[in-house]
This record gives sequence, C-alpha cells and structure tokens, in this order.
Amino acid sequence: MVFTCFLVNRDEMIVSKIKEFNKDRVPEMVAIKYKLMSDNTFRFFRGTCHLFYEDLAAAQALPKSPQTWICGDLHLENYGSFTGNNRLVYFDLNDFDEAVLAPANWELVRMVTSIFIAFESLKIEQKKAINMANLFLKSYRNALLAGKSNYIEPRIAKGIVCDFLKRASERNENRVIKKRTVKKKDKLLIMMDDPRHFEIDNFLKRELQHHITEWIMQSADGPYNYEVVDAVFRLAGTGSVGLKRYVFLLRSLKEDEEYLLMEMKQAVPSSLMPYLDVKQPTWETDAERIVAIQERMQNVPPAMLSRTVFHDEAYIIQELQHTKDSIDFNLIKDQYRDMYQVIDDMGMLTASSQLRSSGRQGSDIADKLIAFGKNEDWQQAVIDYAIKYTSKVKKDYKQFVKEYKKNKLK
Repeated sequence: MVFTCFLVNRDEMIVSKIKEFNKDRVPEMVAIKYKLMSDNTFRFFRGTCHLFYEDLAAAQALPKSPQTWICGDLHLENYGSFTGNNRLVYFDLNDFDEAVLAPANWELVRMVTSIFIAFESLKIEQKKAINMANLFLKSYRNALLAGKSNYIEPRIAKGIVCDFLKRASERNENRVIKKRTVKKKDKLLIMMDDPRHFEIDNFLKRELQHHITEWIMQSADGPYNYEVVDAVFRLAGTGSVGLKRYVFLLRSLKEDEEYLLMEMKQAVPSSLMPYLDVKQPTWETDAERIVAIQERMQNVPPAMLSRTVFHDEAYIIQELQHTKDSIDFNLIKDQYRDMYQVIDDMGMLTASSQLRSSGRQGSDIADKLIAFGKNEDWQQAVIDYAIKYTSKVKKDYKQFVKEYKKNKLK
C-alpha cells in the first residue's frame, strides 16, 4: 500500500491550526483544554479530530466504501452506558457532536487509530493492539454480513459489558444529585467545589434559568412540573471543551426532595464538514443535526434528549444521568478476555448503527453495507493507515507539548 504524503512538514503549523480551530470558543475553557491535551497522546488525539480528518482527506489512502451516517469522532471512550427513553440501560455509541454523512471506513479508521494510540498510552504491546484492531473490524464485518442491527442491554450483554451495565443499572437515581450538589441554608444548590463547575454571571444566569423554564413549559421533551433552582457552567470531555455548556438543577413541584440535573451544551458545525464531498441534508441548526443523527444511529436514544436555541445559538439539552459511564480500559488492560469482549461488542455496535440508519437522507441502503462486508480488500488498508497515522499523532503531540511548554498557546 502506497500512501500519499501527509501534506508538508507541519511541525510549525500544528499550534496555529489548533488555535485557529478553537478561536471562537470560551478562552478560559480553551486554556483548560490545552492543558488536558498535553496530558498524553490519547487525550491529544481526542482533542484534535479536525487534524485527523484534514490528513485523512488529503492522504486518500482508503478504498471506496458506502456512504453512511457516522458519529465522526469514534474512539474507545465514545461508547458507554446511558438510560434510554424507555428507562432501560444500554451500552452504545454515545457522542454525536461531529456526526455527518460520510464514507463508512472513515468511522472505522478513526476507531482503529484510537485503539493503537490508547493501547500504547496504556503500555500494551503493539501485537495485542493489532489483534484488537483486527477483532474490531472482524466483528464489524460479521455484523454487516448478518444484515440486521443489534443492541446491548443488561439482559443480553455478555462478560464484562454485562457486569458494567448491571452496576450502572443498580446505581441509586439520586447518586448524581448527591455527587454534584450541596445544601446551604436548607436549599439544595449545585456544588461549586467541584473543579468542573464554574460560576455564571448573575444576569446571564437569570436569562438561562428563564430560558429553561420556558423550555420545560413548551417542549414535549422536557420534564413536567419542575422548576429551575440553580445553574452553573460545566467542564466536561476533551474535544468539546471550550463550547458553552451549562448544568441546571431542577426541583419537582409535586414530589418533595426530588431533583433532576439537566445539561445544555452548545452545538457547532462538525469539524468534518470542510473535508466532505458528499452532499449533507439542510439542517435548521447543528443541534437538529446532532439529535436527528443520534436518534437514527442509536437503538434507543437517551431520555429527555432535546434541542433549543438561546441567544441565536443552538444547544443540545439532555439529562445528566446516574447510569452514564464509559469503560475504563486502564482497569482491564491486563485482562485479555475482558478486552476481547468489549472490542467485539464495539465492532458489532458500530455496524449496527450504520445498518439502522441506512437508506436515510442520502445514506446507502443496507444491501450496499452487506456487500461492503463481503469484500475483504479494505480491512488491511484501514489497519495500515491507522498504524502509520499513529506515528504522526505521536509526532504532532510531541510538537504540541513542546510549544505548550513554551507558553505559545495563549
């Protein structure tokens, strides 16, 4: 396999490209994002999705594949547990901020690259990483060949994923409330000692609380008979750090001591958009794009998933759930059987999301995905590109840290 060169030598360009991408985000939060990205190569990879697709589009190293709906930023930590709108707990893809219509193998090569980078960060030998990458693609291919989407919930889950979902299901619903709130003068408020919480200007806070009050009253997705008690700015994730993100504490008007935490997160254009040559649907807002694609790719979407517009900016609204979690690979890095089960499930879920959303607004039908599964020519190309690109991510990360330590990312 011959690869097109990754553009020019971009050592001196990495910082400027990262700064340009983040220029419209909240500056104080962007500074935190850069600190997080300097922690390790995997965190850097998660925070630079835009660089990944710029290079992928330029390299043109992958065989042709069907056009499918993809989450766009698929990696090991973007699968996890959550409560669906039917109140059952599921394990599935769970981040759709970058979701678009794109070649199926774009999703695959992003995920496989994440395996190589994450495993190296965990000091797992490359041979095992290659085995797991091949397992992921094999599981993905077998699920396509079956031609039917599948899902995972506690009653049908296996191995460590089963244990993981059962633990999530057994958590007390008040767990997230207790963890993130504090009582002051007989009033429950969001805890400001949490390093992920930041105060909001009083005027903006009143506007936000009024907006959520209106949303509760007018939206069919909102919780009935609740009032807004408190609001804070929230820090979460890596790639999305710097976007406006607020958390609201809601109190039931009917049940004493019953509360909910809702999150309102800014929705911005997918970082894949500059590199796509396939026509995208016309969305009213980016929040509509994210919610629509999430609802068609997941078997069951999360409870109270909604969207809104505040100050002419689009936002996703959803509940902060006690069941939401992701598998910590650091805890199972020495347990080969457990890792095997998780990666196997991830491959199946990825194929299922594409089959489930096939034939929708320009995505290829299931028959084309099944035919893609029958073809064995593309798998080695995905592995080869991911291995080669892992070296580039390490090089870019090294340059980023060097410039970060010189204080050039202000």
